[in-house]
Amino acid sequence: MRDMDELCVALGRSKFRSRFQLVGKEAEYLRDKGLVIILQHARDFVTKRLADANPSNDGKQTPMRNHPVFIAQHATGTCCRGCLAKWHSIPKGRPLTQQQIDYIVEVIRRWLAEQNIQQQARNGE
Repeated sequence: MRDMDELCVALGRSKFRSRFQLVGKEAEYLRDKGLVIILQHARDFVTKRLADANPSNDGKQTPMRNHPVFIAQHATGTCCRGCLAKWHSIPKGRPLTQQQIDYIVEVIRRWLAEQNIQQQARNGE
């Protein structure tokens, strides 16, 4: 697992990862539900879709839209086991530990919180 500050810099340099922003209905959903509820969803998604050693449909299990967590997962490289290995040094082929799940949810939390700040700035709040 990587240092969060180092990770954010690396993700910011990725043309693909840095293009993701939380806008539209996903941003509205985050505002309406609140970060605590969305992070409960994140933990559930990670546990159900990524925690197995060899998740079914790996590499295609995370949609590109329709939930703020899905956007965050693509932005942070926490969308599949391949990206977890590449971006976070979490090896494929082994079930995720509770510590790794907590780390992934924290990566998602940090990105969502930053997006929330940026959204407020865009709206002049």
